[in-house]
Amino acid sequence: MTDLDAATLRAAYDAQLRTVDPDVPGVTFEVDGPVHRGYGSPGGGFVVYRDLGGLAGADLDALIARQRDFFAARGEAVEWKLHAHDEPADLGTRLEAHGFVPQERETVVIGAIAPLAAALPVPPPGVRLREVSERADLDRIARLEAAVWGDDRGWIADMLADEIAGHPAAITVVVAEDEQTNEMVSAGWIRFVPGTAFATLWGGSTLAAYRGRGIYRALVAHRARLADANGYTLLQVDASDDSRPILERLGFVAVTTTTPYVYHP
Repeated sequence: MTDLDAATLRAAYDAQLRTVDPDVPGVTFEVDGPVHRGYGSPGGGFVVYRDLGGLAGADLDALIARQRDFFAARGEAVEWKLHAHDEPADLGTRLEAHGFVPQERETVVIGAIAPLAAALPVPPPGVRLREVSERADLDRIARLEAAVWGDDRGWIADMLADEIAGHPAAITVVVAEDEQTNEMVSAGWIRFVPGTAFATLWGGSTLAAYRGRGIYRALVAHRARLADANGYTLLQVDASDDSRPILERLGFVAVTTTTPYVYHP
C-alpha cells in the first residue's frame, strides 16, 4: 500500500503497528483487558494497545491504576503512549491523575518507501555511513545519544544488543562518522516489522556541530533502501519537532501525534 492519504495511512498504522510482537528479546508481555504491558526491557516497561474498546470512567481508572501499581511493585518505570486519536478524549487527564507525566509530543509520520529509496541524499563530504552490530559500536551510540540529550542512555546499547542477538534480520543499525577523526556524529536504526507493510525508523540524533549538513537525510535514505530491498512499502517515524519538517520535505505525511506518559515509581 502506497496511498499517502493521511486517514488511510493512520488506519494501516493502527492495524499493523499498534499490535504486540510477543517475541521481543528480553521482554515479557501480559494481557490486561484491552492493553498489553511489557516489562523487563533495558529501557523500562510500556503499555500498548490498538484501542481501549470503549472503556471509560471508573473502569478506565481501574485499568490505569493496575498498570501503575504493577510497575511500582517492580520498581520499574513505565511508558503509556497516548495517541491524539485515542478515545476517550480525557485519557490524558486520567493518566496524569494516576501519576503519569506527559513527555514531549511527537508526530507520527509515514512515507512510501519506493521514492524514499530512490532519493539522492548522500552523506556530505568527509562523512561516511557504516552499518554496525558490534558491542563497542553500540556503546559509542549510547555515548553519542547521551552527549546530544544530556542524560544517561546506556540502556540503548543494551536494548540494541539484545535485539541484534535475538533477531538480527529484524534490525539494522547505521552510524555516521567523521572520516578524519573517526568520531561518531549521528546514528539511527531501522526495524523491519514482520507480517506488515512497515519498517520503522529510530534514533537519528546528530551532534550539534554536524547538523544542517544533510546527515540526517542521508541516514533516512540509506535505511529506506534497506527497507525497499527487504520488500517493505511504508516507512514510519515518531518525529520530533526538529525532524518533522525534514521528513515532510522528503515526502512523509503526518497522520497523528503521540505523547508518552511516563510513571516513575
